[in-house]
Amino acid sequence: MKGNKPEIKTCHQPKYQVGIDLGGTKTEVILLTNKGKELFRERVATPVDTKNNYTSVLETIHTLVSQALSVVSPTDDYTIGVGIPGTIDKKTGVVQNANTTWLAGHYFKMDLEKKIGKEIYMDNDANCFTLAEAIGGAAKGYKIVFGIIMGTGCGGGLCINGILHSGNHGIAGEWGHFSIDPEGEKCFCGNIGCIDTKLTGTGMARSYKKQMNQDLSAEKIVKLARKNDKECRQIFDQFLDDFGKSVGGLISILDPDAIVLGGGLSNIPELYTIGIERVRKYAYHKEVRTPILKNFLGDSAGVFGAAWLGCNT
Repeated sequence: MKGNKPEIKTCHQPKYQVGIDLGGTKTEVILLTNKGKELFRERVATPVDTKNNYTSVLETIHTLVSQALSVVSPTDDYTIGVGIPGTIDKKTGVVQNANTTWLAGHYFKMDLEKKIGKEIYMDNDANCFTLAEAIGGAAKGYKIVFGIIMGTGCGGGLCINGILHSGNHGIAGEWGHFSIDPEGEKCFCGNIGCIDTKLTGTGMARSYKKQMNQDLSAEKIVKLARKNDKECRQIFDQFLDDFGKSVGGLISILDPDAIVLGGGLSNIPELYTIGIERVRKYAYHKEVRTPILKNFLGDSAGVFGAAWLGCNT
C-alpha cells in the first residue's frame, strides 16, 4: 500500500464492478473499473420504519445501481456484488442469521436479480470486509486471513489465497455465535453466552447496566475505565479478557496467518496491547506470533469487498 489509499484489486472479468454495502443505517454503492479505478460512489440512509422495509430496500438498491451505471455505456459488461447483514442458505436460497431481522426468510438474492434483471453476487458483510482487507487492505499479502467485525454485533469471515471460504452451510467465519459463557446472556441466535453478547458495544453496555442498574455507552465505559473508575475498569478488563479467550481459541483452531479487526470497537488501542497479551495467554502455543491488525479501509471495506465478489469466483 502506498500513502493512504488501498492497492485496488485488478479484476480479469467484466469491465466494471458494482458493489453495494447494505447496512442497518446506511447503504453504499461503488462503481470500479476492472483496473481498480473508482468511477462513482454514493451513500444513502437505509430505509427504516417504512410500511415495507423489504420492498423499499429493493427499490433503493435498484436506484443506486442505476445511478452508478449511468456514468458508463449501457453496452458495457459488469458484475454486481452485494454485502448483506446475514447469510444465504445454500439449500433454500433464503436469507438466514440476519441481524436486520426483516431480511430473514426472504429470497433476497433472487428478488433483487428479478428487480435489476442481472445476476447478483451476494455474501455476508463480514465476508466482504475480510475479502477487501485481505486483497487490498491491512492483511494484503497474507495467505489465510480471518476478519473480525466488532461493533453493534460481532461477525467474522475467512479468506484463503484471496478467495472467500464460505463452508458447507455458508456460515464459515460466523465466529460471533460460538458460546464461551454458559452462564451468560441469551443471544439473538437463541444460544447462551455467544461471543456476540460479549465483544460488542451493546454487550459492554449491557454488562454495565446489569452491574450498576443504569445506562452507559461502551465509549463512555472505556473512557471512564482509563480514568480508573472501578466499575468501568472491571467491565473493560472483562471485555479484554473475553477478547483474549475468543481470539486465542480461534488461533488454536484455525491458526491463520493474520487476523484483521474492523467495526467501531476495533478503534480501541488496548486491543492491540493488553488484548494481544490476553490472546497469547489463552492460545494453545507458547509464542503466538499471529499478527492482529487494525483495518486499513475503514467503513469502505464492505463496499470494496462487495464489488470484488464478482472477481472472487
